Amino acid sequence: MRLQWHKGKIKILMHSTTAKLSFRLTVICCYRQNRRKWQVREATPHSRAVSCVRFSPCGRLLATASLDGTVALLSPSSLAVIAVLRGHSDGVSDLSWSTESYYLCSASDDRTIRIWDIRPVLAGGAQAAAADPGADRCIRVLKGHTNFVFSANFNPQTSSQIASGGFDCTVRIWDVKNGRCTRAIEAHSEPVTSVHFIRDGSIVVSGSHDGSCKIWDAKTGACLKTVIDEKKPAVSFSMFSPNGKFILVAMLDNSLKLCNFATGKFLKVYSGHVNRQYCIQSAFSVTNGKYVVNGSEDNCVYIWDLQGRNILQKLGGHTDTVISVSCHPTENKIASGGLDNDRTIRLWVQDS
Repeated sequence: MRLQWHKGKIKILMHSTTAKLSFRLTVICCYRQNRRKWQVREATPHSRAVSCVRFSPCGRLLATASLDGTVALLSPSSLAVIAVLRGHSDGVSDLSWSTESYYLCSASDDRTIRIWDIRPVLAGGAQAAAADPGADRCIRVLKGHTNFVFSANFNPQTSSQIASGGFDCTVRIWDVKNGRCTRAIEAHSEPVTSVHFIRDGSIVVSGSHDGSCKIWDAKTGACLKTVIDEKKPAVSFSMFSPNGKFILVAMLDNSLKLCNFATGKFLKVYSGHVNRQYCIQSAFSVTNGKYVVNGSEDNCVYIWDLQGRNILQKLGGHTDTVISVSCHPTENKIASGGLDNDRTIRLWVQDS
């Protein structure tokens, strides 16, 4: 489930989960633009819209989520399906990896967060996963949200803590070991669209459809700062930069803004894409320079120079809104996922 902003109100996109899983892998093709050449692979591991794509920190897996209620683990080179994680009773909106790549959490419209143990997949590889495709890898179900869970994020410093945000307008902090919610923060007046830990795990940033972006103490739950409080447009996504000094904020006015959260000042504005309806997940790329990567409602992936703010690439090929992007931690690869009229995962590999 993704949020859609329509005439001042939130429109909920609901989808059934009864269709059967399908998979399709296309041949490699080339995409050239702005003098750069990309190898492109495409797969369809889900039967409904893709909602999230996430490379593991170790780079050995690509996790994808869908409104069909499943999570797929793919090869980050071939996009072959290694394992499919089932257990949610409704669509999945967000994914997050623990820093060591051992665990994956998924946030769902069924009001739960599931923790999956990925260590057997990493240890055994594709053959072991294929030998036991029906294995139940869920080790914990976190319950407490009273409406759709829209975002979840592991603390980078420990796999035992997760932050989440949802349609109940709360930000919650969880102890993964015992499955308990340690903090339930009445954070916003409208649904929470994103939560993200800073690199040292001490604070969390949240964005909301109420137009605000706030910083929370991860231990006490205290609001340390309101970075943005503009009411309109809605804040559709927010995340800390890899160095922890800035916040990237997406707003439903076709803009991405880089903010110094200490001062609250906007330093950069990235534009040219289309984003007025959906909560599109952004990413930083740091493997070959410093870039901002984002999906778009014109069915393209956009890449901006972080410092110069200019569009370096516009990658076309999806046939519906590109709702999520992820950048490989060590290689020049971008993964992207499309909504229901597309349903594909695309892997963009830049030639060396």
